[in-house]
Amino acid sequence: MNILLVAINAKYIHSNLAVHSLKSYAGEYQEQIHIAEYTINHPLDYILQEIYKQNPEVLCFSCYIWNYRYVRELIAELHKLLPEVPIWAGGPEVSYESELFLEENPGAAGIMAGEGEETFRELCAYYMKRAIVPAGSSGIPQGEGSALKKEPPGDGQGEGSASKKEPPGDGQGEGSISKWGSPGDGQEEEKRFRTLEEIPGLIFRNEDNALVRTAVREPLPMDELPFCYEHLEEFQNRIIYYETSRGCPFSCSYCLSSIDKTLRFRSLSLVEKELQFFLEHGVRQVKFVDRTFNCNHKHSLAVWQYLKAHDNGITNFHFEISADLLTEEELELIHSLRPGLIQLEIGVQSTHQPTIEAICRNMNLNRLEQAVERVQQAGNVHQHLDLIAGLPKEDFASFAESFRQVYSWKPEQLQLGFLKVLKGSRMYEHQKEYGLIYRDQPPYEVMATNWLSYEELLEIKLVEEMLEVYYNSGQFELTVKALELITEDPFALYLELGRFYENRGFLAMSHSRMRRCEILLEFAAEKDGKHLELYQETLTFDLYARENMKTRPAWAPDQAEYKEFSRKYCKKGKLSHLEPFWYDMEGIRERKTLVSYPKKQEERQFYLFSYEKRNPLTGQAFVRRLEEGRELR
Repeated sequence: MNILLVAINAKYIHSNLAVHSLKSYAGEYQEQIHIAEYTINHPLDYILQEIYKQNPEVLCFSCYIWNYRYVRELIAELHKLLPEVPIWAGGPEVSYESELFLEENPGAAGIMAGEGEETFRELCAYYMKRAIVPAGSSGIPQGEGSALKKEPPGDGQGEGSASKKEPPGDGQGEGSISKWGSPGDGQEEEKRFRTLEEIPGLIFRNEDNALVRTAVREPLPMDELPFCYEHLEEFQNRIIYYETSRGCPFSCSYCLSSIDKTLRFRSLSLVEKELQFFLEHGVRQVKFVDRTFNCNHKHSLAVWQYLKAHDNGITNFHFEISADLLTEEELELIHSLRPGLIQLEIGVQSTHQPTIEAICRNMNLNRLEQAVERVQQAGNVHQHLDLIAGLPKEDFASFAESFRQVYSWKPEQLQLGFLKVLKGSRMYEHQKEYGLIYRDQPPYEVMATNWLSYEELLEIKLVEEMLEVYYNSGQFELTVKALELITEDPFALYLELGRFYENRGFLAMSHSRMRRCEILLEFAAEKDGKHLELYQETLTFDLYARENMKTRPAWAPDQAEYKEFSRKYCKKGKLSHLEPFWYDMEGIRERKTLVSYPKKQEERQFYLFSYEKRNPLTGQAFVRRLEEGRELR
């Protein structure tokens, strides 16, 4: 038997936790289960050919908004080529409106709805006991006819449903799953699940081509989920995703996580064991996928304390948190961590109070701002803040104000996203009330609302693109700060820069970093031409702060005039670089002036860029300021 789990990721560096968790949970069938991971950058024909060459006997797709178009087309084509192979889909993109998906995609045999680990394991047991024979489009053996009622017993324990296991609290009692092994021998499941109707969590076609929905699958205790990273070689050069909880205590209307109120945590003893595994193997980055990691203070504090005590000096851990929930004890602990040990992603989404209320977001904005500032004071944690455009009751002006307010907090990264109207979310149910016009195809991005026109949304998209290139990249830090000194409105600044790109035909083009510099210099010259020399210097500083440039900027001074001084300090070849400046770079970096620039200095100063040592938050080179003949302390 060859059961193939297919994941199509957004980028090569991503890994798909879902398919690896499914395979690990179905431990007794490891030899029969295989994983194939691709990206949306692969040609569709390539993925089709590769799947076909693997001769699957059961095919399962992991479905998300970024790969949904690919999956639908692949299902259609693979069903033509392999009509006898049952094709199953799972994931958030097909767990809602499942019947509609099966009606629109006749090549699919069925759907595993909701959490899939135990459903997939029981499906494996079902197919392992049966020879697969053609049966219409479903690949289901003949003779399985009667559909169960769609209304399952309230506790999931009715006739035909899988009895729910109740392991001891530590997850190590009789009948529980070893986190580092396989869940039993599967014999009980093989005997019990003789028909698909007996497996909870499925929607499928029977031999009469009628749609059948089985009993609702009860969520698993977190300690029953396996640890799926024992073979780290499979994740070489990829991000490791890890979860210590499922569900979310909040009810944000745009988010699917708010639907699952069964908030569950993995026991700390298991979490510590697994974190130690990552630390001992020197994993570069572990991204926690817990929806609100710090909603349980005892849990988050214990994890951060463990990471501090066992820090290997290499691994970075990424957490999605609600900053307004941070306690004083947590803030003090965060201040004590090694720079770069953790990074925090904080969903602000909007600062407009009517919008916050409309999306059912539970957030204390003042406390959030204070927490962001407190974390920033220590200078040891990369903060990634999020805003969403297109939310209810937020027009162009109020969104611009949200942007200005969050931008003023100066996070290392500010992500400006656009509302996705996801099937199953409360936002989806209220789309008519809010006048949501959004794309029919994934990712279902909003195009207009009762408060925001499409023209205005396009303006925000210009801001988003310029923000990504010139702020979030961290590659133009000093020049952006210099430009900020002549405007009180950063939203207007990025919008003006976006229109500059648009008017000159620079959008939708691939530009090198040097070309981005040249365009920004052209923009600065038009906006503030009297300080052109200053912008030339800040751009030179930005270029060398990131790397020892192979191609020197055309506007930079001739290196021959300070060649001897450079030799004195640059004794490690390409690992260091010396550059002269007439303007006060430190004054600009620290924003010591608000409107006027520091005057050109009487004597030039030199900055030594050392690439062996970098800022762990920004990746910028370590920089020292010098003067000819002496070093400034």
